Amino acid sequence: GWRSGLGRIGRKGNSYSAPLSFAIMTCVELEPSSINFKPPADRRPTIPEPLPVRLIAIGDVLADAVAGTEVAMDEIYVKVLEFQRVPQPPDEHRITYQADNAKLNFAVREPIFARDDLRPIQIEVLSLAVLSNKLIAREVEFTRQKSMIPGQDSIVFQDPSANFVEVTERRKIG
Repeated sequence: GWRSGLGRIGRKGNSYSAPLSFAIMTCVELEPSSINFKPPADRRPTIPEPLPVRLIAIGDVLADAVAGTEVAMDEIYVKVLEFQRVPQPPDEHRITYQADNAKLNFAVREPIFARDDLRPIQIEVLSLAVLSNKLIAREVEFTRQKSMIPGQDSIVFQDPSANFVEVTERRKIG
């Protein structure tokens, strides 16, 4: 019903009151400008948009990569997780990816090497649902882990160099 200029919006049983101006929106066409207006060029430097991926680390992260997996590593880290690849000199045996807050460096080594630890590379993305769809499309095996804290689910998988990667969803605060 209508009471004092307020309308009911929503489905039956889930309605709430809102000012009528929110309930009805009309489109207004603008007339063409009567003057020839061209804004001056903005000479200020542009600030790049933040990357949609963050490392959960205090500083840059160093891990190992198996020689010959560079293309497969780019597929996961650039196309799936949306890191930016940082160009390296050809004589340097390193792969570097840029996240929003730090760099992820891989030392390229021959296949037989001992790992110091099995801690996962921890990454935050905007959406776990989007990530899981990308992993399924590329037929990458992963495990979805539920946390003791509501909303802190994660996806764990191994990259082409057999490094464990744990991905959580970024939570906006405020």
